[in-house]
Parts: sequence; structure tokens; C-alpha cells
Amino acid sequence: MAKILIPTPLRQYTGKLSQVDAPGNTVAAVLDALTAQHADLRKHLYNDAGALRSYVNIYVNDEDIRYLQKSETPVTDADTLTIVPSIAGGSATLTEPIAGEAPNPSDDLTNEEILRYSRHLIMPEVGKEGQLKLKNAKVLLVGAGGLGAPLGLYLAAAGIGRIGLVDFDVVDHTNLHRQVIHGTKDVGRKKLDSAADRMRDINPNVRLDLHEIALTSENAFAVMEPYDIIVDGTDNFPTRYLVNDACVLLGKPNVYGSIFRFEGQATVFAYPGGPCYRCSYPEPPPPGLVPSCAEGGVLGILPGMIGVIQATETVKLILGIGEPLIGRLLRYDALEMRFREYKVRRDPHCPVCGDSPTVTRLIDYQQFCGIPQQVTHTEPAKGEIDVTEVKQKIDRGADFVLVDVREPHEYQIASIPQAKLIPLGELGRRLGELDPDDEIVVHCKSGGRSAKAVEFLRQQGFKDVSNMRGGILAWSDKVDPKVPKY
Repeated sequence: MAKILIPTPLRQYTGKLSQVDAPGNTVAAVLDALTAQHADLRKHLYNDAGALRSYVNIYVNDEDIRYLQKSETPVTDADTLTIVPSIAGGSATLTEPIAGEAPNPSDDLTNEEILRYSRHLIMPEVGKEGQLKLKNAKVLLVGAGGLGAPLGLYLAAAGIGRIGLVDFDVVDHTNLHRQVIHGTKDVGRKKLDSAADRMRDINPNVRLDLHEIALTSENAFAVMEPYDIIVDGTDNFPTRYLVNDACVLLGKPNVYGSIFRFEGQATVFAYPGGPCYRCSYPEPPPPGLVPSCAEGGVLGILPGMIGVIQATETVKLILGIGEPLIGRLLRYDALEMRFREYKVRRDPHCPVCGDSPTVTRLIDYQQFCGIPQQVTHTEPAKGEIDVTEVKQKIDRGADFVLVDVREPHEYQIASIPQAKLIPLGELGRRLGELDPDDEIVVHCKSGGRSAKAVEFLRQQGFKDVSNMRGGILAWSDKVDPKVPKY
């Protein structure tokens, strides 16, 4: 039987197994056997027409089956199949150099810089010439969060002469277990300010450009154009596709990284002649199907590992040394402490970097990813119920059922005593525990998973179903502050 490696986002559908053995002499047969064993997995691998979803890649050993015989690729008992899904991220004005920041591009190092970078200078692969390349390099970091933290620390320390930071968020307590560029004293501060202070403390010679914006199709070119290399530290699909497309159109390398729970990926996209992100993932997953780190969690150490790999690749590209991760996807599993490498090929039919591209300008990436425009409203939307109304129902003894669709370990952190726990992944096989004639209110952490549960229940014939707006986080804010937030 062939060995199938299950990625972290899909292990909830295989009983938490990271590896499953299944029989079959082709990829299609093995996957059929796999989904026969774990039926809930099928809808995440195949669309309604029975074809593999475009955001799920299957590798036999290190080869993508799209470049072999696709689903009919032969498989032996000695082969390893890996499921690799995509995982969850006006013109800007650059800040003027402030006192203590780097001067204009230079052809020499100061005595202080020679001392600071002495361990680089004595390496023949770097030397004075290489350190000058780093000093004159311009790198843009998109995001100052989990991946941006180690990137900012190490690229500043390495002596990158000009570093741009793009972020518009503030430091939150939930960031601190992984975003090591920020400290407890920085909670409530802009991430840009906190990151800049730490980077200047590490290396006052570095010029920092702070872009307090959300990167969009309207401003991406203006923000990215001045830099040599773009480093993707985003946490959402619209920005990830935007960064990729802009890098291709501007001809700039995209040093890519992504993280989820115990698993990370890194590669270099959009390098001349190499593949881009769309070559691997032509289309994004439907909204909400791939959980974010806020929903699924992330090991705090993981972004350090992946961010340092991205920083290493950035420095290698600047110095022109070694073998960069061009055409190679590095996958890291922290639980197994194992790195695996997969080939990533440029797709000649890619709509962005292919031989006859159809995407020649930046598009609406929210629309491309199927994310509706956010509407600010104070009243619950149709099908939603406010947490205060749920509390009133409980207090007056109303006849309804409150269902919590989070995971058991989340329920242990914080819960509403009246809620019945049915994790979202178990809802299909536990429908018998609910009465279609009852009024049902569903909640999760913040409202995303419960919205999917409400949609599913309505499809199964449940008529009176509502989503508790804002989830247990809103309950903590508006009803019972003793319920901890996480």
C-alpha cells in the first residue's frame, strides 16, 4: 500500500492521523481508497464534478502529478503521496530617512560597519563585496506579524540597507507568543512602530520605510516598485495573490512563506524563468474553507523557522550565492521535525507568468477570492443574532438549543454553560442529536465556523437556525467578561 502524507489542515478529517496507508496502483485509486476510509475528506479534495480542486496539489514523491499522468499516474507500494493544499493573508508615500538611518547607496563600509559585520566579512562567500551588496539592497516585507517578526530582526541584523514594512495592525496579546519583534509593553501600539523600534535598536544603520496601509491593487505598484525583492509575510489569500501578481508584473522575486499549526512552506516565486504562486495554485479555496491561524492556531516557534528560511533566501538572492528555492517548495512538519522538498514547475499556461498571460494588470483580489465587501453595521445581519439577545433568551428560559461548533480543546478554554458541544467536523454524523423543529442558535469563536454550520443545517432541512454574531469573543465583550478571550 502507498503511504499518503496528510497536511495539518486536513488531519481533522483523518482522525488526527498525519499518515494513512491506502491500496491502489494509480493516484486516483489510492485517493479513492483514502476517501473511502475517511469520507469527510472527499469534499475537501474534490469538487462537485469529481475533479481534484485547483487549490490542492498531489505529489508522488517529489513530483507534481500535473506534470506526470495526473490522476492516472502509476503508484507502487514504495511511493509516497503528499497532499499539499494552499495555506492561510491611493499610492503610498515612503517615509523620509530619519536621523540615524542609512545614507544613500555607498561603495564602502564604515569602520563601525566593518566591526559589526566582521563575521560576514571573513566568509569568502560574503566578504566586503557581498556586505556592500546587502548594504545597497532594498527589501520590502509585506506584514509585520508572525513571519515578518523574524524577517525584520534578521534582515536588519544582516545589514540590508533599506527595508520597507507594510502593515496597518496593532499589537495584541494574542500576537506575543510568536511575533517576537514585539513585546508586552507594545500591546496597543502600531506594529510598524514597535517593529521599527526593535529593528533600529538591532541596527541603526538600516533605513526603514514604514507603509501604514493595506496593500491593494491601487497602491501595490507604487509601494513595491522601489524595492529589489519582495518578501511575502501575509496571512490571507487576497493579499497573497496580489503580491504574486504584482511581483510578476514588476519583475521582482517573491520570497514566499506560509504557516499553519505545526506546518510551514517556503519557496521563491516570480524569479525570471521560475514558477509563480499561481503556477501552483491557479485559484484560491472558497472563503472559510481553509482556517486562518486565528481559527486553527499556530505553534509559536513555527513562524520563526519559516521566517528565518525566508530571510536566508533573501540574503542568498542578494549575494548571488548558493542554490535558492526556485522551483523547489520546502515543506516543514514541526511535529515530525522533518523537511520535505517538492518540485514546482512554471506553468506555460499560467494566466500571469505563462507564455500567453491573460492577467496583465492587477485585479480585484477580494472578488477573485470570493470575499464579499465588508459592510459596517450595528444590527445583526439576516440570519444572525446578537449575543445580548441570546443571553436574554437564556435568562427568560426560552425554548431553544445553543450549539457550540468549536473543538473540545477550545471548549475547555472558554465556554457558555448552556451550550451543547458539537464540533463542526462532527456535525454531519451527529445530526440525530438535533431536532429540525427546534430553534437553534450556533456559535464558535468569532462567527466564521458557525456561519458554515448554519448553512449546512439549513441544507439539511433545519429552518429556524441563527448564527450568534461574533461568537464567544463577543460574549466575553458584551455579556460576561469573566469568560476568557483567546
